[in-house]
Amino acid sequence: MERVVVVDYGMGNLRSVERALKHVAADAEVSISSSPEAVRNAHRVVFPGQGAMPDCMRYLRETGLEDAVRDAADRKPFLGICVGMQMLLEHSEEGDTPGLGILPGRVRRFAPPEGSGMKVPHMGWNEVAHDGAHPIWSGIASDERFYFVHSYYCAPGDGEVTAATCEYSLRFTAALARANIFATQFHPEKSHTVGLSLYRNFLAWTP
Repeated sequence: MERVVVVDYGMGNLRSVERALKHVAADAEVSISSSPEAVRNAHRVVFPGQGAMPDCMRYLRETGLEDAVRDAADRKPFLGICVGMQMLLEHSEEGDTPGLGILPGRVRRFAPPEGSGMKVPHMGWNEVAHDGAHPIWSGIASDERFYFVHSYYCAPGDGEVTAATCEYSLRFTAALARANIFATQFHPEKSHTVGLSLYRNFLAWTP
């Protein structure tokens, strides 16, 4: 049976992610784990995140999971979510924090124009545009709405890794993809049926 591990480093909406994956994982064993060994032994890894990136990075290192996450991102189907996507980049403006540097780019804070009425954090449902080229988008139309909660956005150093965009005060990267890595700024587990479809596609994906 295929093993899917949701990485537990003290941050993130883990139970909701686990429930959503179990709902669509007919032939997989889904678990939450803080064990580096469990992450290394998993067939697929989900890397969620919620909260402040400095805390996320610190807890990741304190739990001894950093090397296991790097290894997973290097060689097995890997799904990052929200701050789990941001940590893949090189640096964040949030707390002047170095990221994992797995993908090129920086994480920047939203700065809506004065008088625009746009609030930070960006919170709620918003349309996600994609070209349908990646298998994770199978059966998911461009401009479907997903649920976001974030004050910072990813600005990748290589435009080739952008797998979807969203508009909120500017057009920003809503998903990243390279080789065996796929990551979303939005929360699939909070995005109802379309989010479940994305998780189902991840479980079926063979990079």
